[in-house]
Amino acid sequence: MNDTPGWASPGSAPSDGQEPGSSVPPQPAGPDGSDQPGQISKWSKEQPPPRQWSAPGTQAPDQAPPPAPPAPPGPGWGGPPGGWGGPGYGGPGHGGPAGWGGHWGGPPPAAKPGVIPLRPLGVGEILDGAVSTMRVYWRTVLGISLAVAVVTEIAVVLLQGFVLNDHTDTEALNDPSATVGELSRALGDSLLSSGVVLLITLLGTIVATALLTSVTSRAVLGKPVATREAWRDARPQLAKLFGLTFLLPLIALVVIGIGTLPGLLVAVSGSGEAGFALSVLGGLVGFVATVWLLVRFSLASPALMLEKQSILKSMSRSAKLVRGSWWRVAGIQGLAAIITYIVAAIIVIPFAVIAAALSGDGLTGMLDGTGDVGWAFLIVSGVGSVIGSTITFPITAGVTVLLYIDQRIRREALDLDLARAAGLQSHGTGASGTTPGS
Repeated sequence: MNDTPGWASPGSAPSDGQEPGSSVPPQPAGPDGSDQPGQISKWSKEQPPPRQWSAPGTQAPDQAPPPAPPAPPGPGWGGPPGGWGGPGYGGPGHGGPAGWGGHWGGPPPAAKPGVIPLRPLGVGEILDGAVSTMRVYWRTVLGISLAVAVVTEIAVVLLQGFVLNDHTDTEALNDPSATVGELSRALGDSLLSSGVVLLITLLGTIVATALLTSVTSRAVLGKPVATREAWRDARPQLAKLFGLTFLLPLIALVVIGIGTLPGLLVAVSGSGEAGFALSVLGGLVGFVATVWLLVRFSLASPALMLEKQSILKSMSRSAKLVRGSWWRVAGIQGLAAIITYIVAAIIVIPFAVIAAALSGDGLTGMLDGTGDVGWAFLIVSGVGSVIGSTITFPITAGVTVLLYIDQRIRREALDLDLARAAGLQSHGTGASGTTPGS
């Protein structure tokens, strides 16, 4: 008896004592189980025509092709390495026309109640978030930036026009026959003038950063904030922000001073060339250490404003958030600085050229350093500085705040808290994860 599956035709297996070579079909049994050849069958007389069974691998001429067998499992089930993200989970026919893998586009998109999606951000998303904040909430953002820039520039112009231009003399710097004393006095006056202007600009930057931090943090949730509300939130932390802003440059000066001190001591002791070389080397080491520290503490300002931390606690928070991501934070901050510098230069340079043309000696005097810095030059160049600062303040502050939020999302799952604050109760961790290219 040959009952091998797949070789015998269905219903014709020789299991009733029939010879394998016989082609006579067995008679149906009677109701009591005995063979009754003469009894009329109860089967319907209208039966379909007999079909010819073919061996496996062949097909009758008038027979429709059988359905195609399911495709073998794709790489996701146990094929080549690739795991679940292979071309398809089960080949065509499993989950759609092209299989599950053909329609799998990763996790669902993250919720975006405001200017950024609530997940780890890429570099472009951080920059776009800063620009989007300025575009969506332009009344508040540009109003704050313009007000701070105008007040700051008016102070600078008045100070330079009434005080610095009359009490500083820098002509000796362009005089080849000037003595060492004259050069030292001119250099001191130049540094004093630049330092005072930088100090006033720094104070304006601090105020703008404090106010724009509050605006950007609300923009992440899609909630607008008025200038009065931003001032009310930032005012209690302004004194601490001033202290933090002055402490960081002081740390930089101390580090560079420590690096150059051994060379200065060697130069004082009599070895001038060796001391100079050692000072240069120590200065370079101190500069590298300063850059490392400034990047490490670059997120202290938003930590101080948003977490209501003290100066030292905010620096500690920044160091914790930057740890392990120093190069990423440095790259994004550096890219933002380059962008803002280019934007400011595009705006300021034409105004500076116009201001030089309106001055007494024209462009030639400004190029060779003999031009007179009069009121016309100060006012026209000041207008350019106001416009440049109005645009660059929001970008700088926005990138810093969004970078701080991004680091907290990556390390502390801040996106869940932000979603709850925005009223998105269904937001979960499924959309979290590292963003490609971030």
